Amino acid sequence: MQTRKLGNSGLEVSALGLGCMGMSFSYGVVHDENEMVSLLHKAVDLGVTFFDTAEVYGPYTNERLLGKALSPLRDKVVIATKFGFQLKADGSPGWEGLNSRPEHIKEVAEASLKRLNIEVIDLFYQHRVDPNVPIEEVAGAVADLVREGKVRYFGLSEAGVQTIRRAHAVHPVSALQNEYSLWWRRPEAEVIPVLEELGIGLVPYSPLGKGFLTGAMSADTELASGDFRNQLPRFSVEARRANQAFVDLLGRIAQEKHATPAQIALAWLLAQKPWIVPIPGTTKLSRLEENLGAASITLSDADLREIDEAVKQVPVEGDRYPEHIEQMTGR
Repeated sequence: MQTRKLGNSGLEVSALGLGCMGMSFSYGVVHDENEMVSLLHKAVDLGVTFFDTAEVYGPYTNERLLGKALSPLRDKVVIATKFGFQLKADGSPGWEGLNSRPEHIKEVAEASLKRLNIEVIDLFYQHRVDPNVPIEEVAGAVADLVREGKVRYFGLSEAGVQTIRRAHAVHPVSALQNEYSLWWRRPEAEVIPVLEELGIGLVPYSPLGKGFLTGAMSADTELASGDFRNQLPRFSVEARRANQAFVDLLGRIAQEKHATPAQIALAWLLAQKPWIVPIPGTTKLSRLEENLGAASITLSDADLREIDEAVKQVPVEGDRYPEHIEQMTGR
């Protein structure tokens, strides 16, 4: 697979990464660990070098999974993980709040290194901006970890432009992880221009709309009781019924290009900027192979104009997050 550099940082990764959260968290389904290890190994075989996890995924179980699967392949992979939540003391899913105090960041780094079974974290993101801790202190704490050889690169997730600028002034931000896709384009207004100005890469999570843009879901799809999408306004039965028109449109475009809707959605992202690296997640080999096929699809300027004009005609129904979660973004 082709590689890309995340901005000016020098961090080079596969053009498509793999978001690993769903292998052990959020979708209400428990997957066999050995099957997930095999899938991670297959991803490496297929050219994926960039793997995304976080302590909160589980909590902890997703990092342990990657540690088991990828530490033997350490020289072939780039591993990103995250800090920033105060997890529950009993280890149950969820969190009690945000916590990016410098001492906590360093504690999380040490624990993540052990779970991942590696000596250095390649990319360490602040998962969500903590309004109670100045971002300069956060950047300073990560800079300390870089100097100590425990972290290579610093990242932010769902941060606002002023936070990005302030953090970058203390220690270079290599990548911003934000939701970005054909049906969530808010980063285009302010965030992407600032990233281009500062030489910061963009890592879109949920590039397939949390599965909806694949065309595999409909208003009739029954989500598992523990599936976090049950909490998202955009995934209510009514919203899915309304949003089916968007997926139908994507399907028609994909058919014209002899591709799948997922491949067009990913190829569209890859075509936006050379420093954008989407991280679609999956637990199925067939979907992994399908997603990676997007890297070989080239969309012309005319194709991109056609897609942009088409999607403008189909409004998206429903907010992406409930208000209390949306308030944690864009700070």
